Amino acid sequence: MKRSWAKVGKTPVLAADGGHRDKVSAIGAVTVSPTGRRLGFYFATEPGGFFTADKVVGFLRDVLRHLRGNVVVVWDRGSNHRGPVVRDFLARNRRLRLEMLPPWAPELNPVEAVWSWLKYGELANFVPDDTDHLDDEVLERLIELKFDPGLLRALWERSELPFPRFNQ
Repeated sequence: MKRSWAKVGKTPVLAADGGHRDKVSAIGAVTVSPTGRRLGFYFATEPGGFFTADKVVGFLRDVLRHLRGNVVVVWDRGSNHRGPVVRDFLARNRRLRLEMLPPWAPELNPVEAVWSWLKYGELANFVPDDTDHLDDEVLERLIELKFDPGLLRALWERSELPFPRFNQ
């Protein structure tokens, strides 16, 4: 819970199952068009699970289906971003180039700003009924973000990664 309001002397009560620890994992990519004029956002969720290297490769495959030309992926050093499955996929997909962020600099990753906005802003104090309810809410908020270029740009600017300038 982030914050709440209550009458003086009355402790706020938020009904929740304190022992319920299911989660919704998410993966995302903020994209910049080749002209540098448009940002895009691609994402997937995994209710009740997490993104293995196989699922990361599936996500990259889906992103490549939507984007033309060469694609540069700026990545953190998550353990699911490494391993033979990912290396094999990268070797077979020459239009995909990988750039790694330094491990000590998560503030450079614009996707981290998205997760912060979602978790500590949009979903602060949200108490889902179950994992499916949480997944529905996460998807709804991420779809809204995908179609809000101003918010997407603001989240990019929250990161310390400079916005790329391309030759026109």
